[in-house]
Amino acid sequence: MEHISVLLNETIDMLHIKDDGIYVDCTLGRGGHSAEILKRCKKGHLYAIDCDKQAIKESQDRLSQYGNNFTCVHDVFQNLKEILDSMGVESVDGILLDLGVSSPQFDDEKRGFSYRMDARLDMRMNQEQELDAWKVVNEYSLQELTRIFKEYGEDPFAYKIACQIEKARQEKPIDTTFELVDVIKSALPQKVLNKKGHPAKRIFQAIRIEVNHELDQLSIVLKEGLKRLKPQGRMVVITFHSLEDRMVKNIFKEVAVPKKVDKRLPELRIEKLDYQLINRKPVMATEKELNDNNRAHSAKLRGIERMR
Repeated sequence: MEHISVLLNETIDMLHIKDDGIYVDCTLGRGGHSAEILKRCKKGHLYAIDCDKQAIKESQDRLSQYGNNFTCVHDVFQNLKEILDSMGVESVDGILLDLGVSSPQFDDEKRGFSYRMDARLDMRMNQEQELDAWKVVNEYSLQELTRIFKEYGEDPFAYKIACQIEKARQEKPIDTTFELVDVIKSALPQKVLNKKGHPAKRIFQAIRIEVNHELDQLSIVLKEGLKRLKPQGRMVVITFHSLEDRMVKNIFKEVAVPKKVDKRLPELRIEKLDYQLINRKPVMATEKELNDNNRAHSAKLRGIERMR
C-alpha cells in the first residue's frame, strides 16, 4: 500500500519554509513531509528523526532525490535537545511532528499494532526497546491496566476489560492481537458489541500509548521545541486522537494566549508574549483528502510561531 502523508499541503504551507532554513522533522516515517521540505529548502538543512530503523532505511533513498542537505537520526523525538546539541544546532526555523503510528507500521501485521490482523502482541515503534504490548497485557497489574485503559483509551469499560484480561492470563498468556480482541469482546455487553466501530480500538490505542510513552514524549518535545525556535520560526503538529490534540492545544495556549485579566484594574499591563497561534481552530482534511485517504479522518493540524 502506498503511504500517503496526511494534510501534506496544509502542513508544508503552515511551516512557511525558507530556502536557507534549518528544519526538524521529528517523525520522519516514510519521508513524505521531509521530501516536501527538502524541495523548498535547497540551501538549508533538514534533521529527520525516527525511532524506527526501518523507516529511516526506506526514507533515505527518497530524500536523496532532492539533495544531500539532510541528516537522519535514529532516536526518540523526546531527545530533541540532546540531538540538536550533538549537531551543534542552537535554533531552528521549523519543527514538524506527525504523531501516531505510520501507515507502513500499521499495515505490517508482524508489528502487532492492528486489531484487524493476527500477530504477536508488540506495538513497539522502536524495535530495540524492551517494553512491548505483550509485557503490558501479561505483566501489568489489574490497577495499572485499569489506569491506562481509562487515561489513554478513555474506555468506560476499563475496569471490566482489565479484570477479564487478568482472569484470562491466569490460564495462559495472551500472546496475540486476536487473542486480546477475544478477551476484550468477552468483557463487553452485547449492545456495545453491536455498535459501529471496532470494540478493541480504545484498548489497543491505550496499550500502544503506554508501550511507546507517547504522551510523555510529546510533552517533552513540545516544550523543548518551542525553546529552539528562532524568531519567526514555526512548529506544526498533526494529531490523531483527542489526548494528543488536547495536549498540543494546551501547551500552545499556555505560551501564546494572554491570561485573562480584570479590565477594571488599569495598573495591570497587557502581557507581551513570545509566541502566537497560527490557527486557533485545528485544520482538518478536505473532503477530497478524506475520499483519497481514510486515515485522514481524525487528523488535526495546529501551528505556533515564535515572535521574538
